[in-house]
Amino acid sequence: MYAIIENGGKQYRVEEGSKVRLEEMPLPEGDQFVTDQVLLLQLGENCLIGKPLVSGAQVVGRVVQHGKEDKVLIFKKKRRKQYRRTRGHRQLFLEVEIEKIQAPQGVEA
Repeated sequence: MYAIIENGGKQYRVEEGSKVRLEEMPLPEGDQFVTDQVLLLQLGENCLIGKPLVSGAQVVGRVVQHGKEDKVLIFKKKRRKQYRRTRGHRQLFLEVEIEKIQAPQGVEA
């Protein structure tokens, strides 16, 4: 069983027991993460596709840690003009371990 969820304008494929790095949210470590932004739900042979969301479906997880991704360098240059700029960026993330994927009422796996 797996689900595709939306978070921060991106889509993530999650399974029970897997860890996923989501956009930074103000949740403390060890706290529960619940989302109902489920776009697709694969239940064995059954596949529920949302329009745009699967109503009644939820993904529940536990916050493992907060952190920063690896640095991404942004380099700009204009040739023959003595212009160079270097900037760096480290995106914040929230790592969540998926505990349970709940199907809507009346739907069996």
